[in-house]
Amino acid sequence: MNINITSRKFKAKDSLKEFISKEVKSLERFSDDILDVDVVLSYLHNKDSIKIAEINVTIPGKNLLVTEESDEFSKSVIEAVDKLKRQLKKFKSKRRTKAAKA
Repeated sequence: MNINITSRKFKAKDSLKEFISKEVKSLERFSDDILDVDVVLSYLHNKDSIKIAEINVTIPGKNLLVTEESDEFSKSVIEAVDKLKRQLKKFKSKRRTKAAKA
């Protein structure tokens, strides 16, 4: 699994990058077929400082894209990873159902 972390308009700290890598690697538990993971971090408005985490997961035959917003990057990443876990479970069960019918 290749993990690419991009931060727009700022330079992400190493501790944040390590945290993101650890969270994203937890997705391997739900699917061994993950090829690439692209994480894009950005923010809106200097005053309100809404942090946005966008995660794009590439698996054979499908791309999963999740975007989350909150007041901290860590919260945004955790919520996005939770959504991806649900999507991976759903995709895996659909694939099993198709395989069982065939």
